[in-house]
Amino acid sequence: MSFETTWQQIKDFDLSDIDFNRAGVWPLPGKVFVCLLILFCILLGAYYVWVMGLKEELLSVESKEISLKKTFEEKSYEAANLDAYKLQMEEMRATFDKLLSRLPQKTEIAGLLEDIGAKGRESGLVINNLGIQSEVVSDYYIEVPIGIEVKGGYHDLGGFVSGVASLPRIVTLHDFSINRPNKGLSLQMNILAKTYRYKAIESASQNVKKGKGRTRK
Repeated sequence: MSFETTWQQIKDFDLSDIDFNRAGVWPLPGKVFVCLLILFCILLGAYYVWVMGLKEELLSVESKEISLKKTFEEKSYEAANLDAYKLQMEEMRATFDKLLSRLPQKTEIAGLLEDIGAKGRESGLVINNLGIQSEVVSDYYIEVPIGIEVKGGYHDLGGFVSGVASLPRIVTLHDFSINRPNKGLSLQMNILAKTYRYKAIESASQNVKKGKGRTRK
């Protein structure tokens, strides 16, 4: 059978003539057509699976690209602002150190009492009481209350309060109480002053002293 004859039979083949129960006795054109149809379906399915795989891979790559781009932008922003962060941290550290330098250590509390008493005398007040009360220990600092009772004129009391507030050490004033004990011009003021000690500094100082003691031994 020539190629032209076979091709003509394929062209003249009618799908309505297909009987799958008699596939073994199909004419050659029917067998060729069915084989081509099966091959086409296989190729189409393989192409679909391949294309879908490529599509999923493309979506995965695009997702990774977006994630990497976002990470890059964040890192770039952090790098661009790194110097500003460092400068801000240095400023905060300097401010913190400055505040710490204004907190008295345990050995300096007596000197602070003398400074408060001096401010009272400079203001022309009579100091009836000036003493340390029970300390209050917190996680990072120790609160040192100082009870103060002074007597004098109204303006003298104001000058004393301003003088205590201007001391180099940090001293906060609480619980003001002013009364006139007699019918005279003098007023009596009771006030609670508070200063603070930083626990970390005292712990470090104690460790240094212990180290020196061991060295001497």
